Amino acid sequence: MTKHLSCPVPRESDLEAGPLVSNNQCYEQYLFDHGYAAGYIKRCKSGVAHLSRWMGFTQKKADEVGEALIAEFLDVHLPRCSCRSVLHDRSSLGTALGHLLAALRATGAIPLRATELTPIGEELRRYDKHMIEARNLVSSTRKVGLAVVGRLLFSCFGDGRINFPEIRAEHVRNFLIQQATLHNKPTSIRYVVSSLHSYFRWRTTLGDQVHSLIGVLVYPANWQLASLPKALKPEEVEQLVASLGQAGPLMRRADAMVRCALDLGLRSAEVARLSLDDIDWRAGTIALRGTKGRRDDVMPLPVSTGQAIVEYLSHERPKTKHRMLFARHVAPREQPIGPKVVRHSIRQAYARAGLKYTGSHLLRHTMASRLLAGGSSLKEVADVLRHRSLDTTLIYAKLDSRSLVKVALPWPGSAA
Repeated sequence: MTKHLSCPVPRESDLEAGPLVSNNQCYEQYLFDHGYAAGYIKRCKSGVAHLSRWMGFTQKKADEVGEALIAEFLDVHLPRCSCRSVLHDRSSLGTALGHLLAALRATGAIPLRATELTPIGEELRRYDKHMIEARNLVSSTRKVGLAVVGRLLFSCFGDGRINFPEIRAEHVRNFLIQQATLHNKPTSIRYVVSSLHSYFRWRTTLGDQVHSLIGVLVYPANWQLASLPKALKPEEVEQLVASLGQAGPLMRRADAMVRCALDLGLRSAEVARLSLDDIDWRAGTIALRGTKGRRDDVMPLPVSTGQAIVEYLSHERPKTKHRMLFARHVAPREQPIGPKVVRHSIRQAYARAGLKYTGSHLLRHTMASRLLAGGSSLKEVADVLRHRSLDTTLIYAKLDSRSLVKVALPWPGSAA
């Protein structure tokens, strides 16, 4: 029976007792490498020391560490715990012990999670490696593809062995029907079809007979030019720009992000990936690397954008080991930001300006409409937006009122 008595009080300096003592340095280094502050590391170590002493008191071994053991510690021991001078907050303890699992798995001290050891887990790791090495896909695209493929395989095999001849066309059809009920836009279900199409093509290169499954995958109708792209009106652009430059935490970072999206037409992922080394201050250019089109481009750096970036670098950006332009201001500081941070910052900028909008991509559309209004051709807009095909840019033709007036037919019944 598990004992629920208080365990000895651990020292704050290190894990000097219990089966986790040998992992002290590994754990501290893991937190340090991920940019956590000394005070936070000390607090986390107190939580792990609590777990280590409890494990020693209940005669548990280091190789037993995993989600189940931590759940027992939090659910069974913690409610009855009267240990002194240790971390008791469940949320903080859960976070500290989550870091512990990540650190131990990163060094091979404990095995991967059970879900990662299943045949599907192994298959997804192999497919992810293929997407990285052979197709050079970005993380967000791979994540969507792995989620879709994982759901299909689990619906067919559960945790059992994968056997492709057992997957029938009706399985794929039923899966697509089920997925379609979860998405209300044709573009969303297209991601599902595209992900499965790419996966089955990969399996074909490995010798699997899945041609009939590829034939089942039909893209839903999606009239890309049916809608009118949303863009800020000129007065709304002025309203947004006028709201920049406010004092407050992270305001300079948000200003620079807005400028990158509005002046350069960058996608949120492209803003997040900008590096300090991408800016040539003497030449007045900024390089975009690994864009959605999987190519590198060099663009002129507008003065307004450069000034906003300089303000951020001079007065707000924290010191980091990495060279990314935009950094986290909370731990883990050494982990680069993602597109979500950019989108969140732009949404907040809209709110400060009194605008109702929420989408960061709106600024990209706004740039396109401003270029057209200024006399640029669709080809020039396509070049600035870095579209691989001019067809992608055609939707902006509906924003080009200057050119549309020239080709518009007279309204029936009106004077010639």
